[in-house]
Amino acid sequence: MKAPGWGDLYAWRVDRDDSTPLFRQIYLQVRSAILSQALRPGSKLPSTREVASQLGVARASVVSAYEQLLAEGYLSGKVGSGTYISSDLPEPMERRVRRPAVGPAAAARQIRLEARAQIFESFDGPDVQSEALPFNLGRSRVDSRTVEAWRRIGRREFRSLSSIHLGYSEARGLIELRQTICDYLRAARAVSCEPEQILVTAGTQHAIDIAIRVLLSPGDQVWVEDPCYPMTYGALAAAKVKRNHIPVDAQGLDVAVGVRRAPNARAVFVTPSHQFPLGVVLSMPRRLELLAWAQDADAWIIEDDYHSEFQYSGRPLASLQGLDDANRVIYVGTLNKILFPGLRMGHVVAPPSLVQAFVGARCLMDRQPSTLHQMLIAEFMRQGYLAAHIRRMRLLYRDQRDFLVAELTRRVGTNVTVQAPPQGMHLVAYLRDGLSDIHVEQVAREHGVIVQAISPLYKAAPGRSGLMLGFSGYSPDAMIPAVERLARIVRKQ
Repeated sequence: MKAPGWGDLYAWRVDRDDSTPLFRQIYLQVRSAILSQALRPGSKLPSTREVASQLGVARASVVSAYEQLLAEGYLSGKVGSGTYISSDLPEPMERRVRRPAVGPAAAARQIRLEARAQIFESFDGPDVQSEALPFNLGRSRVDSRTVEAWRRIGRREFRSLSSIHLGYSEARGLIELRQTICDYLRAARAVSCEPEQILVTAGTQHAIDIAIRVLLSPGDQVWVEDPCYPMTYGALAAAKVKRNHIPVDAQGLDVAVGVRRAPNARAVFVTPSHQFPLGVVLSMPRRLELLAWAQDADAWIIEDDYHSEFQYSGRPLASLQGLDDANRVIYVGTLNKILFPGLRMGHVVAPPSLVQAFVGARCLMDRQPSTLHQMLIAEFMRQGYLAAHIRRMRLLYRDQRDFLVAELTRRVGTNVTVQAPPQGMHLVAYLRDGLSDIHVEQVAREHGVIVQAISPLYKAAPGRSGLMLGFSGYSPDAMIPAVERLARIVRKQ
C-alpha cells in the first residue's frame, strides 16, 4: 500500500506474519529508500499519524521507526515544521563514479595487495572433527572422569567469580597458572624455567606468531624442516622471511646441511620430539650440534614440543630447551592436544633476555588470556587431574594406534607400508610406488575419510608419497569401515 506524500517512489508494506517487529519493518523500508535516494535529501516525510493510518498499524510503531532513523542521522526534525530527510547524507554507493587506478604505480600496488592476500587464502583452519570422519589429525578423547572433574572445578570457579576476573590482569598470564605450568614442565619435560619466563598463549600457533614478530624482520634467513609443519611455514611466508629448507632424515633435522646452506640464519623452527609429519625424533648428537650452531651463530631455536606427552615405548628424550646452557631455545607447548582443541590454551618459555619483548608482543595482540579459563586449568592441573588424564589417554591412544596399524596392514596390504610410531597422535602410511597420495586424499575425502597427503609438505627435498592418519580420537568401530573405504580407493588407483 502506498503512503501519501511519497509519490510513486516507494511502496511500503508490513507483514504481520513476519517475526520482525512492525517498527523494524517500517524502519528498514524507509532507510532503504533514503540510501537509494528514492527519497531525496531534504524532502519532508508524512506525519507519523498519516503513515500509521495508511499502513494500518499503531502510531507508536511509526514513531519508533522515525526515532531510530533520527538517532542514526538519516532524518532531521524541525520544530513546528515536521521531519525531513537529512541533507548531508553521502551519495549512494551505486551512483558514485569509481575513478580507475591509472599508471604503473597503482597497478603495482594492486598486485602487491593481491599477493599479500593470497598468502592467507589457503589457511582456513582444520576440518571439523567428529567420530564420523576418521582420520583427522589432532582429535583428542576426553573420558567421563575428566569431564566430571572439569565440570566440578568449572562450577566452583564460576560461582566464586573472584574480583581478579572483573578487570585486566597480566598479559603473560596469571601467576597461579604459570607456576603450575612451570612445575609440570620441569617434571615432565626437564624444561629449565621459572614462572616469570612463561607466557600463556592460545596455543602453539599463537606462540610461534609471537616469536616471529619479536625475532624476525622481512628478509631474515631461517631454517625450516623439510618436510615441514604447514602452519609454521605459512606464518613465516606471511612474515616475508627467507626460508631455507633443511632435509629431515632418520635422525631428524640435518644440521650439517643447514650450516652449509645458511650458516648465519637468524632462527630455526624445529619439532625435535616428534617431527611433523614424519614422526622421527631428533637424535642426541643432532641436538647438541644444533645447540652449538645456535650459540656460535647467535641464532634462536624455536622448539615446538607438540605431542611429547604421548610416548608409547621407551623413555622420551628430554626437551631440547633442557639441554640449552646458552639461553638460545624458545620452548613452545600446548594443552590443546593434551585435553581438547577447543580449550585454546598453550604456553611459551622465553629466555630471560626475551621475556619483556614477548610480553609486549602478546599484550599488543590481544591484551591477556581469559582469567576464568586460566584459574580453571590451574586448579585442574594442581589437583592432579591433568597427569591422570594423560596416563589414561596414553594407554587408550596406544591401543588405537595398534588397532589402526593392524587394520591397515590387513586390509590395504602391500599397497602401504606402515609402522607403529613410538610417540604422537598420528601415523604415516607410505604408499607403494606409482600411487599419488594427493589423489588418494581427494578421493578419500569424497567418501568421508580424512587423510592428509605428505608429499606437498616437502619443499626442496624429494617428496615421498604417503598419508597421515590421526588415530587418537577414533574408536575401532569408527576405524574399521573407514579403513575398508580407504583400501578400496587405494586398490583402484
